[in-house]
Amino acid sequence: MRYRLTFIAGLATGYVLGTRAGRERYEQLRKTAQRITQNPAVRNTAESAALTGREAASKAFGTVSAKVGDRLPGPVGDRVRSLRGRRSPDEDDWGTSNT
Repeated sequence: MRYRLTFIAGLATGYVLGTRAGRERYEQLRKTAQRITQNPAVRNTAESAALTGREAASKAFGTVSAKVGDRLPGPVGDRVRSLRGRRSPDEDDWGTSNT
């Protein structure tokens, strides 16, 4: 309940501040955010973080599947094995491409 009230309070505060700022301030914030996201340093950092996250997820998947092994219920184990067989070589263990 506490988190719900915090979320609602934040939403109300954002609404009030947004309506006071108006369209001009919104456009200014949008352009600033767009400039930041198009910055090569920011893009490289985000790409590096995504790659690191994929590698960590892949390692975690390998560790968990090695420890769990065949102790999964039949339908779950079959589903995981079928997903492994369908992935392409350029995909990691989570089915995302490493591009």
